[in-house]
Amino acid sequence: MTDSPVLERVRALVEPIASDLDLDLYDLEQRGGTLRVTIDTPPGSAAGVDMDKLALATRLISREMDHQDPMPGRYTLEVTSPGVERTLRTPAHFQREIGKTINVRLADPNASNRRFEGVLIAADETTATLRLDDADLTEQIVDLADIDRARTVFVWGPQPKPGGKGSPKKQSAGKQQTKPTSKKESS
Repeated sequence: MTDSPVLERVRALVEPIASDLDLDLYDLEQRGGTLRVTIDTPPGSAAGVDMDKLALATRLISREMDHQDPMPGRYTLEVTSPGVERTLRTPAHFQREIGKTINVRLADPNASNRRFEGVLIAADETTATLRLDDADLTEQIVDLADIDRARTVFVWGPQPKPGGKGSPKKQSAGKQQTKPTSKKESS
């Protein structure tokens, strides 16, 4: 996927700012009068982009955009993070998310299996391979050009068991807990 000349100029302005903040330019989109800049922490980071870094990146990018003026006309600048369920649009997005569960919808409405979900086990410049969660653990290879929409799926961890480690102990019915108290004798 190649950017328009305007997006190439914007990318050239944003990438050094993101790099200086130890962030990656995850995505760049122009839809109508809105320019969306999506930044993220480098792959493998323990946490995502915090609000302070997002605010700082927004100020720096906005200032550079005002100074260089790479876009003609009026536009709205949005600087955001991709979130936990992130959209996958480019080969780099798919390659970055290997090992995660993703949901895919194919562009062809007549496809026999238009929607599927599985663990992304491989990705290159033209295809993505998913291991589906079926009885056979089928591997599905999908051409990226055939995908209408793809995104990661946030998988919630298991809930702590009641009465387990770290949860308050339940009282048995009919028993009352008393708190030890000390009495001061008055004279």
